Amino acid sequence: MEGLVRIGIGGPVGAGKSHLVLRLCEHLKDEFSMIVITNDIYTREDAQFLTEKKALPPGRIMGVETGGCPHAAIRDDISLNADALDMLAKKNPDARLALIESGGDNLSATFSPDLVDYQIYVIDVAQGDDIPRKGGLGIGRSDLLVVNKMDLAPYVGVDLVRMDGDLAAARGPMPYFFTNLRAVEGLDAVLKWVRDRMAEGPRKEKPLWAGNHTLKSAILPDHHHGPGGHSHDSPRPSVFRTVRK
Repeated sequence: MEGLVRIGIGGPVGAGKSHLVLRLCEHLKDEFSMIVITNDIYTREDAQFLTEKKALPPGRIMGVETGGCPHAAIRDDISLNADALDMLAKKNPDARLALIESGGDNLSATFSPDLVDYQIYVIDVAQGDDIPRKGGLGIGRSDLLVVNKMDLAPYVGVDLVRMDGDLAAARGPMPYFFTNLRAVEGLDAVLKWVRDRMAEGPRKEKPLWAGNHTLKSAILPDHHHGPGGHSHDSPRPSVFRTVRK
C-alpha cells in the first residue's frame, strides 16, 4: 500500500459522513484511483448507499460490520478495517486514495494513526451551535472539521456567525469549512484540502490527534461571551467565513 493516502471520516450519526464520501468520490474519482471502506454496527447500509449512487465502480467499496462500538474498530482494535483495506488495495493495486468512514461516533472519537494518515470530522448545525464549546478531539484536533447542513441554521435557531467565532477559538490554525453537501455548497474548499493532502502524500509525522489526550473545553482562554455579546481578545475577521484557511 505504498503511496496510498488514507483519510478517515468520522462524526456523529446523521451529520453527513456518507454524503461527504459520496461527493468526494463524485468529484475526485477521475483524478485519483480511489477505494472506500464504511463502518456500521449491524448492517452495511452506508456501503450499499454508495454503491447504489455509483460513487465508485464495483469492487472499490467495502462495508465493515463492527458488531459493537464503532470507535473501537477505528481506534483500538483496527483489525477489521485493516483487513478490509488490505483486501481492497490488493484488488485495486492502482489505488492512491482510501476513504474510511467511521460508524456514528462521539466528539472524543479518533482514528488510529496506524489506520489513517489524515482525519476529517463532520458535524452539522442541527446539533446546535454549542457543539464547538463542548470540545472533544473531533472538534479541536481533527485535521479538518466540516460543519454540514448550514442551510438548516434558520430553522433550528443556530447563529452561524457565533458558531463561526467559537470554531475559530476552538480550532486555532486548524481548518474548518461550512457546507451544505446536498446542494454541494462549500465543497470546493474540502476538495482543495483533499487535493493538497494528496500532493503531500502519506503522512510522515505524528498527527496532533494521535495518542491519549484530554480536552476539557475547545474554547481558548481569551474567548468569552459577555454582556456585549461575542468577543475575542485578539482581532478576527468580522465577516462570516464559509471557508477558513
